[in-house]
Amino acid sequence: MAAQLAAPAAAIRAHEELFAYWNGLRAGEPMPPRRRLDPGGIKRLLPTVSLTEVLQGDGLDYRVRLAGTGLYNVYGREITGLRLSEIYNTAAADYWRAELGKVVREGRPGVGVHNLGWRGASHLSIVWIRLPLSMRGGEVDLILGYDAVVGLGAVQSGIRPAA
Repeated sequence: MAAQLAAPAAAIRAHEELFAYWNGLRAGEPMPPRRRLDPGGIKRLLPTVSLTEVLQGDGLDYRVRLAGTGLYNVYGREITGLRLSEIYNTAAADYWRAELGKVVREGRPGVGVHNLGWRGASHLSIVWIRLPLSMRGGEVDLILGYDAVVGLGAVQSGIRPAA
């Protein structure tokens, strides 16, 4: 099964859908706890959903804890379990550290557009949203993400059945 996403408007609708779901999980709190997240509630979006773990240490670092099957085509490989420096070149890893750092520090969602030039596809971009989650209460230690690839012409999302 394959789906196409050609218009930024479709990406914006998907972001709105994920944000509304996340916002509904908050129950008056600044961010929802991870345990409230039910993949069945965002089933349509799962192929390009990610969960990124915040690693504390000598500064913040990040590891992709889960990457939807549709992200395989974006990255050209499985990225689950990898740190940013294992996925991206230095400039792209720095971009993501800065953007994810804002989500962690502010405890608020982040949105943006990131060009795929680092993958040799400068005609394509990722329209992204990142939403803070907490596993231990109060601090951002997990980030829910959704990426939509947009650009010239139709882009295959890479949706395929789970193994």
